[in-house]
Parts: sequence; structure tokens; C-alpha cells
Amino acid sequence: MEELDDVLAAVGPRLRALRLSRDTTLTALAAATGISVSTLSRLESGQRRPNLELLLPLAKAHQVPLDELVGAPATGDPRVHLRPIVSKRMTIIPLTRKPGGVQAYKLILNAGPHEEPTPQVHEGYEWIYVLNGKLRLVLGDTDIVLPAGEAAEFDTRTPHWFGRAEKQPVEFISLFGRQGERMHLRAKPSRP
Repeated sequence: MEELDDVLAAVGPRLRALRLSRDTTLTALAAATGISVSTLSRLESGQRRPNLELLLPLAKAHQVPLDELVGAPATGDPRVHLRPIVSKRMTIIPLTRKPGGVQAYKLILNAGPHEEPTPQVHEGYEWIYVLNGKLRLVLGDTDIVLPAGEAAEFDTRTPHWFGRAEKQPVEFISLFGRQGERMHLRAKPSRP
């Protein structure tokens, strides 16, 4: 029980340091979490014992895993254990584990016959970088081929589709964020 008390006692200073490192006021954090300023202040000073109902909204507001708030002990294995999502057309490997913010994925489009583009739209912003092969990107009225080493970024509210430019597989990295979260690297379209 003493070990649990030590872990819980360290939560307050950790919360305060995290809030201050992000230049966030107690008032702003209260507005983002729905937790009163007085409760947040007592949590940070150690006068209030943290519980899951308080820590979950704080982890979400700070965009950190819950175990970072409580100082969970290291597991000893620093590797990210990826769980790929596999379909006939592609394999998607998530590369990030934190909630919110920009998410990173490695995508592998499997070898196969020519595909007809089926553009889609959704909220967000995407940045892609081709690792191997040639990626065909249809973006609105633009249809370009990105070879290995090229990148592109676009607002996902623009109708878009990507697929293989050739029959061989293509591998690329995708960084996807909510609307307003943008990367700062632009690729010029290649001229046909």
C-alpha cells in the first residue's frame, strides 16, 4: 500500500509540471476538462487524491497517455508493438500510440492489377512520404505520380485517392492530423 501512496503523491507535482511546461493556466485547463479550478489546484498540491475520473480528462487535455500522468514504471521493453491492419488492398501499420494530435502510419499497397480511383473526403490534413515504389495521388483534378523520396501534403476535405502507379507494391508514411494541424513541407507536382 505504501508503494501506491508514493505513486499517487507524485501525480500532483507531475500534473503541475506538465501544465506549466505547456504554459496553460488552471482556468484554461478547467475549461478544457470540465474539472473545477479548485479541484485542479488541490490535485497539483497533493491535497486531493487523484482518481480515474479526474486523470482521464487531464490525459486527454494534455494529449499524453494516462501512464505518463501516474508515472507508471517502465516495462523494460522500449519497442512499439505494432498491430497492423491488413486487407486485400493494403496493410496499415500505426506508428503512434498517443491519443489526439498528429497520427503516423506506414502503409503498404499490395501488388496487383490497375485500380480505378475512388476519391473520398473527410476532415483533416495529411502529409505523405513515399519510401519505395511509385504512388499515384489523385487530388481534386490533379493526378500525379510520386516516386520514392517525394512528399505531398493536402487538406483531406479535397477529394483524394492514392494507389499504386505500377503493379509493384508501394510503401509510404502518412502523417494525419485534425483540421488546422499541418506539416510544413510541400512537394511540387511533377510535370507530365
